[in-house]
Amino acid sequence: MEESADLRRYQVVVNDEEQYSIWPEESDLPAGWRAVGVTGDRAACLAHIDQVWTDLRPRSLREWLAAQG
Repeated sequence: MEESADLRRYQVVVNDEEQYSIWPEESDLPAGWRAVGVTGDRAACLAHIDQVWTDLRPRSLREWLAAQG
């Protein structure tokens, strides 16, 4: 399916490692993921993720590196 033809609504989700993704709004979330309260079309959700997910390293790695130094 072309992205421009995708008319579904999505929600932005995050896991315990603070990694972001999108998930169809009408589908149950997979285990370990929670909604952050942002919904919209695919492009809008991905734009939100681009704004808020600035450090792509998993939370556990960031914490481990901080403890090292």
